[in-house]
Amino acid sequence: MFLHRQRPAALTEALQLQIRRYAQSATAALLHQESEVEPDFQSTFPRPDPKYAETIFAVPRTASGKSISAKERKAGRVPSIVFEQEDGQHGGNKRLISVRTNQIRKLVGHLGRSFFLSRLFDLEVRSDFDSEDDIVERVRVLPRMIHLHSATDAPLNVTFIRAPSHALLKVDIPLVFRGDDVSPGLKKGAYLNTIKRTVKFLCPADVIPPYIDVDLSELDVGQKILMGDLKVHPTLKLIQSKDEPVCKIMGARVSEQKKTK
Repeated sequence: MFLHRQRPAALTEALQLQIRRYAQSATAALLHQESEVEPDFQSTFPRPDPKYAETIFAVPRTASGKSISAKERKAGRVPSIVFEQEDGQHGGNKRLISVRTNQIRKLVGHLGRSFFLSRLFDLEVRSDFDSEDDIVERVRVLPRMIHLHSATDAPLNVTFIRAPSHALLKVDIPLVFRGDDVSPGLKKGAYLNTIKRTVKFLCPADVIPPYIDVDLSELDVGQKILMGDLKVHPTLKLIQSKDEPVCKIMGARVSEQKKTK
């Protein structure tokens, strides 16, 4: 009788164990499937080139003003500021800093001004540039504004925004035009009228694209691409009107028409 009573309990326990194992394996399979789908979805949009991933080093600055800024530039430093911006609107928690002129000039030279302003960087504020152990602040930032010398392109000042994962930031994202070599309109001798070089979006800090691809491959004469036609990550919110044109295929130039006559 004792053995007869124990058999159903043992069978029930074994059955429950099999159910748990099946549930665990099914969950693991589902997670594996999701992990396969998500990168494919993300890979359809441009990602920052890790080649230009760099930590920008800075030192605190106690005062501001024209004379202070002039001294900083003479010493090979760029007077800068870093602050916070929530929902693309409210600023705060400002810190005066100075960054190395050579480092900023190199980054702007390699990336280009517009692409520099749409890329996230790690910012490390040290008590002194050579003090690796004395870190005042380490934070991810987005360059919001940079002023360059009109003659030499030397950086005069830079504004950075802290970019934690939860932040929503206004970003002027540069446009990259592709497919001009197969565009029907351009093949007919028309020309591309580029109306916008950047477009402003409200972006989650973790999903800021380095640029937006603009496909010209199917555009014929007289056709145009509007801001609402741009293909971007669904979490990005267009700030400008979706009906504003980005570019248009125009008829042949007057000078070119005269040549064909």
